[in-house]
Amino acid sequence: MEIYRHTQIGYPLIVGLAIPVAVELYLIATVGFTLIVAAILGMLLLTMLLFATLTVTIAAGEIVARYGIGLIRKRFLLSEVASCRIVRNKWYYGWGIRLTPHGWLYNISGLDAVELEFKDGKKNRIGTDKPADLERAVQEAMALVMR
Repeated sequence: MEIYRHTQIGYPLIVGLAIPVAVELYLIATVGFTLIVAAILGMLLLTMLLFATLTVTIAAGEIVARYGIGLIRKRFLLSEVASCRIVRNKWYYGWGIRLTPHGWLYNISGLDAVELEFKDGKKNRIGTDKPADLERAVQEAMALVMR
């Protein structure tokens, strides 16, 4: 049973990659096809495919943060989560998968996140544009697991 699902779109990444993609397409149209231009275009499109969105789901006793098409994901067992709270990341923590002073951060855009503190004392953060919804869903799911 799925308790929560939310997909955040990484507009800054999409816009940031759309410009070099347009330049690459322009080069192909004007200069012609070259292997280097095609390789760069392929890497840009692959990056967009892998990292354009961050989908967080809570179901079957776990929280899953999944980037893009789902090849890159992180699972957290709800039974190992001690608490969660809304936090605000510093701007220089960046986007993507980062190691911060507060543990690993999984973020696609923005500064808001929900910090998961585990029973072993470790912490991880999941970035979201709807932190109150994610916090509430984690707390509800933790209560179900405790039963």
